[in-house]
Amino acid sequence: MSGGVDSSTAAALLVEQGYEVVGITLKLWPQDCLSRAEDKCCGPQAVADARGVCHRLGIPFYLVDEAEDFQQQVIQYFADEYKAGRTPNPCVMCNEKLKFGTLLTRARKLGAEFIATGHYARVEHDPQSGRRLLKRGRDPRRDQSYFLFSLRQDQLARALFPLGGLRKAETREVARERALKTANKEESMEICFVPDNDYGRFLRQAKLVEPRRGEIVDLQGRVLGHHDGVEFYTIGQRRGLGVSAAKPLYVVDLDPGRNRVIVGDDSDLSREEFRVERCNWIPFAEPPAKLEVTAKIRYNHPGTPATVTPHADGSASVRLHVPQRAVTPGQACVFYQDDLVVGGGWIERAQPSAAHVISASFMAAAQPPAQ
Repeated sequence: MSGGVDSSTAAALLVEQGYEVVGITLKLWPQDCLSRAEDKCCGPQAVADARGVCHRLGIPFYLVDEAEDFQQQVIQYFADEYKAGRTPNPCVMCNEKLKFGTLLTRARKLGAEFIATGHYARVEHDPQSGRRLLKRGRDPRRDQSYFLFSLRQDQLARALFPLGGLRKAETREVARERALKTANKEESMEICFVPDNDYGRFLRQAKLVEPRRGEIVDLQGRVLGHHDGVEFYTIGQRRGLGVSAAKPLYVVDLDPGRNRVIVGDDSDLSREEFRVERCNWIPFAEPPAKLEVTAKIRYNHPGTPATVTPHADGSASVRLHVPQRAVTPGQACVFYQDDLVVGGGWIERAQPSAAHVISASFMAAAQPPAQ
């Protein structure tokens, strides 16, 4: 229970459906919980709100310290991905490793059969295959199935999403009818441990990265400026480059080995083919040789038709029918067929354009090897 309206309403609905419910708030990030924004999901106000809802519902409430696991499984992953020139998705990792990982282990020890959250997604049982299916939430604007694509069958079998069939406005109305104090509470769309979405400041203040001076180069290898580390840049970024040019420049690639930020035109961001690694398939244990899907290359992406070719090593090749802008290494690419989540994987470095291949070859020849 985050102290927000979604998890509060989920708990209320489960109580009414006859479940024996226990409210849990995870204490995840010590600095955030103790000294930063009050509205964060384990800040003092959030904990007080979650406790107040549990009191209203007549259910037990516990604050569970998961800070050590969160540091190892989410925070360190977050920093390592940026240092490797990739853009992480900590919400997917938190769901897989903590909410339906260590917390599920704790729940089983307590005799609890399920973990329930306020996610807008649905889990259904397929009687033919015996597998659990993950589907989009009914509210297309609130659907959060993207963040749950990596859950395994044993995790989905223990997952309850009471809000999957509701729209956000309906959720708030349910909360108001039950006089829950969180009914009108505003929600944050930020990463829970990064105040004001400034992830670079967070990485520096948490001493997870150290400044590393490097070059900003164009696709021909010309040095245009300098930067303090590839960790502070992501594919498609335009603002904050600190270089001047006759036309707008965008980050089109990152070279963590040489600590280079590579910039180009907006047209250089277009990609049609790439690979994903560490795929998770939901409706089947072994995927077919080819799949026609709608691919979402990031959470707020509307999705685009694609052909997916799975490989024996757990990766897959993705060919987009229409090239897309800023396919970003490290982000999750999730595959859908209508409302069904077929699976997904983590985007590897995208195939460069022909011009990029030529310039990369030039750069490799022109520059001395890294020491």
